[in-house]
Amino acid sequence: MDSFCCFSSVSQAVGGRSSSNSGKGKGSQSPVKYGFSLVKGKANHPMEDYHVAKFVHFKGQELGLFAIYDGHLGDSVPSYLQKYLFSNILKEDDFWNDPFMSISKAYESTDQAILSHSPDLGRGGSTAVTAILINNQKLWVANVGDSRAVLSREGVAVQMTTDHEPNTERGSIENRGGFVSNMPGDVARVNGQLAVSRAFGDKNLKTHLRSDPDIQYADVNQDTELLILASDGLWKVMANQEAVDIAKRIKDPQKAAKQLATEALNRDSKDDISCVVVRFKG
Repeated sequence: MDSFCCFSSVSQAVGGRSSSNSGKGKGSQSPVKYGFSLVKGKANHPMEDYHVAKFVHFKGQELGLFAIYDGHLGDSVPSYLQKYLFSNILKEDDFWNDPFMSISKAYESTDQAILSHSPDLGRGGSTAVTAILINNQKLWVANVGDSRAVLSREGVAVQMTTDHEPNTERGSIENRGGFVSNMPGDVARVNGQLAVSRAFGDKNLKTHLRSDPDIQYADVNQDTELLILASDGLWKVMANQEAVDIAKRIKDPQKAAKQLATEALNRDSKDDISCVVVRFKG
């Protein structure tokens, strides 16, 4: 897999499922390196996690594009997001002046496109966590659902995303006519079904769900060491600081991502585990 490519258009810049479940690459104009590892969970359905990890040249800038999409009820929605979400963000006319609004609008328009494609995309859905690194200086992180991004600053874990869980957004769900179930031995679920309160897709539940992202910005400076993006298959069994401590010890980000996935498996995580590690300094 090429670690770096020049793309002439946005549509070429993102998409394509990696044939391997692990890989790495680096920027051409900065010391940034990344690695990823995806491990199928113990559930008896096909892998439903998709990722993006690559650098592109776009309008004279170097962009790092990193994402995890954790699907449910099939892989059609995360597959669609892998192909289209970043290109939809970068197609927004005002991306360079107002990344916050552009990311927000693209998340919304992408969800509308998914819903209008139904039933082609089926009844499934997906979380998303996306990170856009601009010239290794500016970092924009957005999420919907419970896939998480954690930054390490001087060794301290800083969560860059918000876990969208039914109990914490109960008011919004009930205002939309839905309900939150809390059955013994199970997690909270929207209408007894979905364990996240925001998602792409999920046409049958959409009247009770939100799909607007939480968005955070960070300057990348000398204190910024690494970024971890992962699905809840990791975060269910590992605290943010533990993940940072493991990843920090391993120089090679691909090996760090593999180690995080291995540790999650050792802790008996049953879910698909997907992890991208971005190391800002060599």
